[in-house]
Amino acid sequence: MSGSGTARRLRGVGALTAAVLLSAGCGGSTTPADRTAAPPDGSCHALTAAALTRPSDNSAAVACAKAHTTLTYLVGTVPAATATGYRSQSVSAYVYRTCRTGFLDYLGIDDSLALRVDLSWAWFGPSREGWDAGARWFRCDLVGGASGASTLRPLPGQVRTLFHGVPPNAWLRCRAGADFTTAAPVPCSAPHDWRAVSAIKLGTPDAAYPGDRFSQVRARDYCSDAVIAWLDYPPTYAYGYTVFHRAEWEAGNRRALCWAGTDR
Repeated sequence: MSGSGTARRLRGVGALTAAVLLSAGCGGSTTPADRTAAPPDGSCHALTAAALTRPSDNSAAVACAKAHTTLTYLVGTVPAATATGYRSQSVSAYVYRTCRTGFLDYLGIDDSLALRVDLSWAWFGPSREGWDAGARWFRCDLVGGASGASTLRPLPGQVRTLFHGVPPNAWLRCRAGADFTTAAPVPCSAPHDWRAVSAIKLGTPDAAYPGDRFSQVRARDYCSDAVIAWLDYPPTYAYGYTVFHRAEWEAGNRRALCWAGTDR
């Protein structure tokens, strides 16, 4: 869920103008009889965005020195008490939390920066045949491109240290286009009209989901304040916001993403 607005100093009004859902992906290509042994950690793959919509991936790994779009940063096992069924809600929630935490740890970033980088993650598990044969592994892959991207980007060779200094514009999220809700995603190293500048908190870790409307209104107001401060308090300014929904909230995301209207 996104919105945008033009605001005067200190306070602004943003109108909800479109719905956008950014969520973690899952999947890859499958074979009829999936492996039961866990895949290796640290492997690289040349997957497409379409491959991320499928529940399992048996594609051949590629040398990480060659072009690749995903990198396996964590391999784990679903606990027996959680393994209530093939890709059940409890399994998905457990893997989501584990992969999300691992993503932050692997890159050395916090929740706010994680929503502003042009990287995401996807998870893969065994096929149903593999699950029925006893496989309980899952694999978390770092993905070149934001969640929901239609085209994936080749990952840099030193992705793990990418954000140890000043975050590079080539891997930060911007949008190009005057209308925020239809602006195309681009890296901030390219000409742009919007930059993701902050990810503000909408609730505490133990808070119940407040609902779409409440989240949207709070994001509108909080992002107005965050963006004007980032822009150093101009008399007028434009801003946008992306709000996530119940599934992301229940998985642990308590933030909304704030966008500043800027070409810098």
